Amino acid sequence: FVQDAQTGEKLIGAYVFDLLSKQGTTTNAYGFYSMSVSKDSAALQISFIGYTPFLEGLRLNRSKARDLDIQMIPANELLDEVNVVADRAGDVQVRTQMSSITLSMKSVKNLPVLLGETDILKAIQLLPGVQSGTEGTSGFYVRGGGPDQNLILIDGVPVYNVSHLFGFFSVFNADAINNVTLIKGGFPAEYGGRLSSVLDVRMKEGNMKEWHGEGSVGLISSKLTIEGPIISDKTSVLLSGRRTYLDLLAKPFIASQTEGAGAGGYYFYDFNGKVNWKVGDRDRLYFSIFNGRDDFGLASTETFGTSSSSIDFGLAWTNSVAAARWNHEWGPRMFSNVMLTRSQYNFRTGVEFSERELNADSAGSNFQFASIYQSGIEDYTARIDFDFTPNPQNFIRFGASTIRHQFNPGATTLQLDFGAEFPPLDTVLGSAGVSSFESAAYIEDEFQPYERLKLNIGLHGSILDVQNRVYTSLQPRLALNYQLPYGTAVKASFATMTQFVNLLTNEGLALPTDLWVPSTAAITPQQSWQVAAGLAQSFDGLEISLEGYYKKMDGLLSYREGAGFTSGLNENWEDQVTQGEGNSYGGEFLIQKKTGRTTGWIGYTLSWSNRRFDEINSGQWFPFTYDRRHDVSIVILHRLSDQWDLSATWVYGTGRALTLSESAFKTFIPSNFGGTGTDLQGLNIEVPSTKNGYRTSPYHRGDISVTKSKKREHTERSWIFSCYNVYNNLNPFFSLVDTDVNGTRVIREYGIFPIIPSVAWRIDF
Repeated sequence: FVQDAQTGEKLIGAYVFDLLSKQGTTTNAYGFYSMSVSKDSAALQISFIGYTPFLEGLRLNRSKARDLDIQMIPANELLDEVNVVADRAGDVQVRTQMSSITLSMKSVKNLPVLLGETDILKAIQLLPGVQSGTEGTSGFYVRGGGPDQNLILIDGVPVYNVSHLFGFFSVFNADAINNVTLIKGGFPAEYGGRLSSVLDVRMKEGNMKEWHGEGSVGLISSKLTIEGPIISDKTSVLLSGRRTYLDLLAKPFIASQTEGAGAGGYYFYDFNGKVNWKVGDRDRLYFSIFNGRDDFGLASTETFGTSSSSIDFGLAWTNSVAAARWNHEWGPRMFSNVMLTRSQYNFRTGVEFSERELNADSAGSNFQFASIYQSGIEDYTARIDFDFTPNPQNFIRFGASTIRHQFNPGATTLQLDFGAEFPPLDTVLGSAGVSSFESAAYIEDEFQPYERLKLNIGLHGSILDVQNRVYTSLQPRLALNYQLPYGTAVKASFATMTQFVNLLTNEGLALPTDLWVPSTAAITPQQSWQVAAGLAQSFDGLEISLEGYYKKMDGLLSYREGAGFTSGLNENWEDQVTQGEGNSYGGEFLIQKKTGRTTGWIGYTLSWSNRRFDEINSGQWFPFTYDRRHDVSIVILHRLSDQWDLSATWVYGTGRALTLSESAFKTFIPSNFGGTGTDLQGLNIEVPSTKNGYRTSPYHRGDISVTKSKKREHTERSWIFSCYNVYNNLNPFFSLVDTDVNGTRVIREYGIFPIIPSVAWRIDF
């Protein structure tokens, strides 16, 4: 294992390299590595960003394996780490995997934030190949894919809704996160079930050495994390919670705007918990949970004479994840992980209205009405994975999984009660629940047929059993790395993917009214293939990569024109959708600086993304709503001194594609049906443009943050001063067709995010 010497936290993705044989490997999601060498000695170099490189020479015995746990020491960041070891292992040109980026959690915490709330998904939006959704929201779109095409995992368990505050914040509490990796293409065979990306979020395991805590207080929320050993070097626990106090801040405003007795507000919370138990030298058990909830409500009661009426509107959604894991070392060459998990997402909204007579003799005239809408998805999963190193030339991964999905696409409960004079009405409209079973197995081998070439060949197979129909899919994967002279690597990959779950969305805010629905006997699975190629080079602490890609997608799901969440509540959702195809292609450039006082990256994306459905836009191709021709991001993190840190970001993007009214006509109806009237009146009918035929103005924004930290013997206190949209560019949030004072039709753009300063206080202890 490779771990932090101070906390015992496992380091994910640390690079282990033998300077003699020129062979290397990386630690897995549990910090484990296994390596075979052909010689009787080795010179190991282990590197991980933010830690002093580890060097050790070994004499080996052919008949006996050598156990070597590596304790990595955090580096002094004011030193230039490149000078510590001239030949740094683990650089971008060495790894076979392409289209993958791992974020440093320390860098994420130092980025400028909105309203003082650190958000890893907003950091993901700053990477090339990733498009942000509506301004301020945490949704992201990878290489032309939709939001449902991102496999978002927390400790290996899928999370179906990652939004707080209607999408403006994510459910991930940065204080509880150890590692974040985004894979945009060239997917390893272990991943399946989505077309566009994998976001693998790993929670901290808990400090094995000593008790430690950190917390912060921001403008809208506060959070606290506690971790430490239950039994030193054997069992640890992590507890982390976060809650907003928007409901408390909003109470006086709601009261001032509500006639009569009014109440309501909005809040969200999330909680992470994890227990890490080192049962023995070869066994470890993990138990983890995550729970998050958003709750919004408004209530009002008014009295008119002898009667009283009340209305209560509510909207809430929850995420719940639980997992148990067992790690076992079967020997020096094999490692396994067994998982049993549950993931659930529920959404509920409704309105209740009642009117009653205050006079007891008139109770029979009481009236009550309620309309409650619910939807959700629940998964139970069993999974086993193996890492196997049979010899110096091969590193093999294989495993299998099975998932039981329970979909509740949406049902509305209507309740009417007219009092004692009439019988009450209680009925349910909408779609029935659907169960399905999804099973998968995979195998991949990473090997080096000769010195300059590395290959990863894999196969992922999956089966879906739903409504007495069985879908099968074989998905080959291939990745290669060819080393050119002077340290430049040529990389290429090919991957096919199949997706059995779909998100019905109205292409707006990341609202929880978006519905998760399954592939069924009538709705075929989504499928894609993607090919990518590029160059990678690393020198003097800089990593440079250039990639081009093409992706083809089939079986994409969308509402028919005119259909949506609010249409046809008594219809089955399958009657409101259509399936089609899509493509996406482009190029991405990324230059990163990972060491020294100044770190950060510059990313640029040039891309195209299109869709075609037989029942939309007359069957013609149209740009995806988040098709963005140019996308630029600049991120700078600078250590001014021991106490002061500065960070800044700047982003630019081509305007979002949208559909607007392009012309209008009036229907004429005689005002006097007897035929004598000369006045003609009618309705204005708006005629839309071709699908997504217009674009908003380009989007650009700059953010800045300054952090002042003060260390004492056992604590570190920090003030974080941030400014979102520092030069106050009011970017378009939505657009409407309007008429000016001269009667000319114009397109008006409306923005809602001006310059927003914020402050937060953080403590580590």
